[in-house]
Amino acid sequence: MTAVRPLRAEDRERWQELYAGYGQFYRQPLSPEKADLVFGWLLDPAHEQNALVAVDDADRPVAIAHWREFSRPLAGGRGLYLDDLFTAPEARGTGAATALLGALRALAKERGLGLLRWITAEDNVTAQSLYDRFATRTSWVTYDMEVS
Repeated sequence: MTAVRPLRAEDRERWQELYAGYGQFYRQPLSPEKADLVFGWLLDPAHEQNALVAVDDADRPVAIAHWREFSRPLAGGRGLYLDDLFTAPEARGTGAATALLGALRALAKERGLGLLRWITAEDNVTAQSLYDRFATRTSWVTYDMEVS
């Protein structure tokens, strides 16, 4: 079983390697400025964005999960939103992503949140094969409107 814990300041270098890999997968390069900004958010207890890491036996992060709570007006409640999930290539198949999803589900339950939600790319079939084991695929279509 892979251990899961909150991200810590001393994880910075490894977190940046993992997050850069996530950005590369989605063709969104991670600049040093963006890395500084996001890591700062993750360590700021006043910021909405949070992070968990799955670690190996040496307590070295092998997977990351960035999450935040969100309001669900029509449901009259709140949920937990998983923004980013990434496992190092060498740790895939070890249960790291499964452990993170389980920890997030437990966290949502502990906080009294009604659901855990995330999206993935339409062509990310590897991740979908994992997600389909634990969650229900919805029929919602996502749109992005640029504002700049």
